[in-house]
Amino acid sequence: MQTFPRRLGSRRIRLSTPGPPTPGVDLIVYLRYTVDMATRKLDEFPPLDAELARYADALSHPARLAILKTLAARKECVCGEIVDVLPLAQSTVSQHLKVLKAAGLVQGEVEGPSVCYCINPKAVERLSSLFHGLLGLLPEEKGKSHGKRNCC
Repeated sequence: MQTFPRRLGSRRIRLSTPGPPTPGVDLIVYLRYTVDMATRKLDEFPPLDAELARYADALSHPARLAILKTLAARKECVCGEIVDVLPLAQSTVSQHLKVLKAAGLVQGEVEGPSVCYCINPKAVERLSSLFHGLLGLLPEEKGKSHGKRNCC
């Protein structure tokens, strides 16, 4: 059983600037505080869980799955044909490729005026091992006993 560190107590911070409220500035301060808290919370989980969560987040959109399937089917670097295969605008495909590249699942190389993308085999292998590790913790058969209770 894993245990996670606990933070005791809470801090109150002033999320507004001194003087009269300034909506833009107060919102920026609030968002920075919120993003900072979310980032720190991620650090409280085991590193392997955080790594798997980053991969899962990158795979959480059907367009990204379609991009990965397209790249896997070609088995070589693809330069501009991804847009031709998907029912999405060039800018939307670029944003999804950016997410996949940030997660390390795809690699991109500049060739002239375009960028060629291919799957990063090491990252896909790592993703596979992390998912197998997670799935190995789950019961194999439905109705298998979980401790004292038999559920689901």
